[in-house]
Amino acid sequence: MASAKISIVTPVYRCAPCLVQLYNRLRAALEPITADFEIIMVNDNSPDHAWEVIQELSRRDRRVKGIHFSRNFGQHYAITAGLDYASGDWVVVMDCDLQDQPEEIPKLYAKAQEGYDIVFGQRVERQDRLLKRMSSKLFYKVFSYLTDTEQDASIANFGIYHRKVIDTLVNMREKLRFFPTMVKWVGFRSTAIEIEHASREQGKSSYSWKRLLNLAFDVIISFSDKPLRLTVKLGFFMSFFSFLYALYIVIRALLGIKGIIGWPSLIVSIWFLAGLIIFILGIIGIYISKIYDEAKKRPIYIIKEVVGFEGMERADGR
Repeated sequence: MASAKISIVTPVYRCAPCLVQLYNRLRAALEPITADFEIIMVNDNSPDHAWEVIQELSRRDRRVKGIHFSRNFGQHYAITAGLDYASGDWVVVMDCDLQDQPEEIPKLYAKAQEGYDIVFGQRVERQDRLLKRMSSKLFYKVFSYLTDTEQDASIANFGIYHRKVIDTLVNMREKLRFFPTMVKWVGFRSTAIEIEHASREQGKSSYSWKRLLNLAFDVIISFSDKPLRLTVKLGFFMSFFSFLYALYIVIRALLGIKGIIGWPSLIVSIWFLAGLIIFILGIIGIYISKIYDEAKKRPIYIIKEVVGFEGMERADGR
C-alpha cells in the first residue's frame, strides 16, 4: 500500500531567518513517514527577504513550493491560499516561527491513523509572554460565550487534517476568516494531543493589540449573530423596566403623592437612551457592512507569483 502524501502549509511573515531551519527540520521529520510530501510556504508580502529564501529553497528541493501575495492579507488568508494549492491526502497547518515544532508532526500523523480526520496540537505549556497568554484566554472565553461554542486557548492552527476536511474548508469562501473556528465548524471526527510549544526563534509577533482587537471583533461578527440577539434582550429588559417605572408613577399619582420633576434626571435619561440606540444601530450597521463586503465578491487574496507549482493556474483567490 502506497504511503499517503502529506502537505505542509505555513504562512510566512517576518520570519526569513527561520525558513532554512524550518525546511531542514520538516524534511527530517517527514522523510521517515513518507517520501511523498510538499512544503507550501505562503509569503504574506513579508517586508524582509523571505520570498528570496523560499525561491532558493524551491530551487534546491522541488518539494518546497511558494506563494507570494501582492500585498499583506493576513495569516488566515495565507493559510487559505496554502490549502487551495495543497494536494496531499493529509495537510498539516503550522506557523513558520518554529514555535510549532516539526518534530511533533509524526505524533499528529500517528494519532490520525487511529481513525481521526482532525488532530489538533494542544499547547499545554505555551511559551508566550504572560500578557499574551492571559489576553488569549480572555478572548477565547468571550468568543465561546458570544458564539455558543467551546473554544480552547491552548489550540491554534497547528494540526493535521484529512483531505475531506480540507476540501470542505476550500469551499468556504467567506471574506472574514479564522482558521481554528472554521475547522471546528465543519465537524468530522477530531481529537487533540499534547505537544511541546517552543519559544519564538526570531522576531516578535506581528499581532499588535490593535490588530488583535480588530481580529477578535471581526471573528465574533463573522461567526455569530449573538451580539444582535443580546441587543434585542437588552431592549426588551429596558422596555420592561420602563413599564414598571411608569406603573410606579401612576400608582404614586393615584395615591396623591407628587413627585419632584428633575431636569438632570431627564437629560441623563435622554442621553442614555440615545447612546443605547446609537450603539445598537452601530452593531446592525457593522453586520450590514460585512454583508456588503461579501456581496462585492472580491477575491479573498491576490497572488503575485508562485514557485514550484507547475501547471497550476489557481492564482486569484477564487
